[in-house]
Amino acid sequence: MKFAYTRLITDDVGSLAAFYERVIGTPAHGDDQYVEFRPGGAILALASRKAAEFMHGGSWSAAANRSAILEFSVEDVDAERERLEGFVTDWIQEPRDMPWGNRSMLFRDPDGNAINFFKPPA
Repeated sequence: MKFAYTRLITDDVGSLAAFYERVIGTPAHGDDQYVEFRPGGAILALASRKAAEFMHGGSWSAAANRSAILEFSVEDVDAERERLEGFVTDWIQEPRDMPWGNRSMLFRDPDGNAINFFKPPA
């Protein structure tokens, strides 16, 4: 088995895609219903609620996640904090050293999904 990707359901694919393009520095590929990012080999997908309901049926809730964290390994957490200052507005944790050695910071995307930028110890 291979873990393939994470897909987030949103009511505004375009706006959330623009946010992630700035955050992870990777262009989105897709349209106003579904896009994918491929930063460093992993895949992050964004799908509209309409697309999710068409593809899978059922009822989907956009911007309702409060239990998962998207994790990105970065070279310099503090430099990333400065870079994101102008457009990230919901900070969960400022950069700090964790007991297990990672330097880490957490923030939320416009839909409330948590994102962790971290650097493991050398």
